[in-house]
Parts: sequence; structure tokens; C-alpha cells
Amino acid sequence: MASQGDIRVLLVMDLVLSAVFGAVVVRGLSVLDVLAFAWRTVALVALAVAALTYLVVLR
Repeated sequence: MASQGDIRVLLVMDLVLSAVFGAVVVRGLSVLDVLAFAWRTVALVALAVAALTYLVVLR
């Protein structure tokens, strides 16, 4: 009997982990001079990763 958990907790965890992943990716690309580091870019990458995760895992 596994519990499904609260969807709000899953969404918050998804957003936090996506934000961290986005920051790491954008920072890495800025070190390689591929992309300039900006918090707006981090937010866009985080939203894209969170949306993709939601579509693939939660639906």
C-alpha cells in the first residue's frame, strides 16, 4: 500500500530542483562562454525543465 503523496509537495520539489538544475546549466554554459549568466535565463530554463518533468512524470 504505497501512498501517492501530496501533489503540492511534488510540484514544489520539482520547481526547486529544476531551479537548481537550471542555475547549474546556465552557470556552466556561461563559464564556457556559450551563454551569458542571467537570472531571467535561469528562470526560463527552470520553467522549461519543470514543465517537461511534469508532462513526462506526473501525467
